Amino acid sequence: MKNIVLIGFMGTGKSTVGRALAKRLGYRFIDTDYAIEQITGLTVEQIFRKHGVKRFRGEEVLLARKLAAQENLVIATGGGMVLDPENVKMLRQNGFLVCLAASSETICRRVRNKRTRPLLARGNLHRRVASLLEERKGAYQTADFTVNTDDKSPDEIVNIIYQTLLERGVLGEKN
Repeated sequence: MKNIVLIGFMGTGKSTVGRALAKRLGYRFIDTDYAIEQITGLTVEQIFRKHGVKRFRGEEVLLARKLAAQENLVIATGGGMVLDPENVKMLRQNGFLVCLAASSETICRRVRNKRTRPLLARGNLHRRVASLLEERKGAYQTADFTVNTDDKSPDEIVNIIYQTLLERGVLGEKN
């Protein structure tokens, strides 16, 4: 079975929705940021601080390659994983890409107490989020479909994704 790959900006609900979707599908859940932390023994923040963004993006490439060879996964990617077209190509080999989107206001509300995120650690949060969303818009448009998560519960989002997967023939007979 194809993997379901959740892409989108931080704070859109990828990890929360991913866990619930994996449970509903009977798939294994992988959060790429957490997986990289397990592999390296460092937090994402520590990797950025000690080794820089280039090292972190390199870890994402290695992980994307590894995950593309597996099946029956719901993968919640880090917000920047799809900035590299090679990652998108690998994840798409055996994956269906779903973008979770939200307004910059919703994202700021969801991440305002999580300023340890390296890309949001400095500066005006609202300006930084709006700028990054604009920069990444094209990368997120590579998804097979997009769900806006503003004002929706995780269960509502899972139901939308599940119905779309059924309609598009992505799910096999067991689901």
